Amino acid sequence: MLFYLILLFTIIPVLELAVLIKVGTCIGAGNTILIVILTGVAGAYLARSQGILTLIKIQEDLNRGIMPGDKIVDGLMILCGGVMLLTPGLITDLIGFMALIPATRYLIKHWLKNKFKDMIDRKKIIRINASS
Repeated sequence: MLFYLILLFTIIPVLELAVLIKVGTCIGAGNTILIVILTGVAGAYLARSQGILTLIKIQEDLNRGIMPGDKIVDGLMILCGGVMLLTPGLITDLIGFMALIPATRYLIKHWLKNKFKDMIDRKKIIRINASS
């Protein structure tokens, strides 16, 4: 877990700076800043609209007596995607947009489910081996 935190708070910002500098040398500093601002504004709008749609779907499921598990995960992904879009940088913007667009959000959600399932299965195997 510590490795992931180090990655999150050190390597990603360095990569973001490198990409921003490279893009800035190609298209200019002003255009790069404009892109970062526009992606933040577009991301906030997209996060708001997708978030409202997801809340409506959650409410509909609850009214029908259905547990809205997938939609809650969608809401969490939309929240994370919105935060990433508000963070200055092009890499986080790309990841943020992927979390906000329903088609790519579905793919990410499917990948995460498989990842969590594998982690749970590995823990079960470790427990079984330890108790034997």
